[in-house]
Amino acid sequence: MTRGHRSPALLAVATTALLGLAVPSPTASATPGTGVEARTIAQATVDGVDYITREITIAPGGSTGWHYHDGQVYGLIRAGTLSHDAATCASDGVYPAGAPITEASGPDHVHIGRNLGPAPLVMWVLYINPAGTPLSVDAPDPGCGFA
Repeated sequence: MTRGHRSPALLAVATTALLGLAVPSPTASATPGTGVEARTIAQATVDGVDYITREITIAPGGSTGWHYHDGQVYGLIRAGTLSHDAATCASDGVYPAGAPITEASGPDHVHIGRNLGPAPLVMWVLYINPAGTPLSVDAPDPGCGFA
């Protein structure tokens, strides 16, 4: 999902640098996620919109679980490789270290992120949501047989 000419990686880095709040927080996960740790790096609410930057680490063999987002999501893969699958059970992207990622929003865009590699996957993720809404919404496995 592309909006304007903003770089997802630049948005994540700028938000992190400008807001600089380090607050540990639990991970909300879908069906459920496994091997996932998340730490809030920065967050602010401006004009009814939450801007939240998190560092998410997924252990080898772990996943986010099936979910979708109500808001905009921009990410940067810092280490490892993200394997991203749509609810069609097909891969819709493999993202190595240094790659940006964006995710479409809404319940028609259920997906899962998995770490199929031998090393931890580390991502910086910027969520832009209506104030007070969850960062992700759980969804059942659409019949793919992996979580």
